[in-house]
Amino acid sequence: MFREMRRIKQRLSSDEIETILKESSYGVLSLLGDDGYPYAVPLNYVYSDSSIIFHSALTGHKIDAIDKYDKASFCVVAENDVIPLEYTTHYRSVIVFGRISIVEDEKEKRKYIEELAKRYAPDDIPSNRDEAIDSYWHSFSILRLRIEHSSGKKSIL
Repeated sequence: MFREMRRIKQRLSSDEIETILKESSYGVLSLLGDDGYPYAVPLNYVYSDSSIIFHSALTGHKIDAIDKYDKASFCVVAENDVIPLEYTTHYRSVIVFGRISIVEDEKEKRKYIEELAKRYAPDDIPSNRDEAIDSYWHSFSILRLRIEHSSGKKSIL
């Protein structure tokens, strides 16, 4: 179903892929958008429960695309160092494929928004975090991309 990587020597291990997904701070979500055009949007995320977790407005292009077609990909670039005099780039990147959905369960939604908040505001005190989450609770959704396949690639040094 998913293509095998052509350049086997550049393949990242599953541990390296997981490390990149855990440590990187943003990636690009790609969906099937309006009139069959690809729709790619950069997003902050958290890697949790073998899934990529995002927050989103309740309506918009992303939600419309997901409602029509739930297959998605997500790409993270962990390293991208251009070496001009060598006409090359040292890189490490990961792409995942899966199905994306809106998290409907309230406990799960709370768990994931707290993980996102802790990831991007790690020094905030819990009462501030809880107050912020509660004040926006009905104006955002949580999206979960359940990973079905992943691959990672690095440059050969």
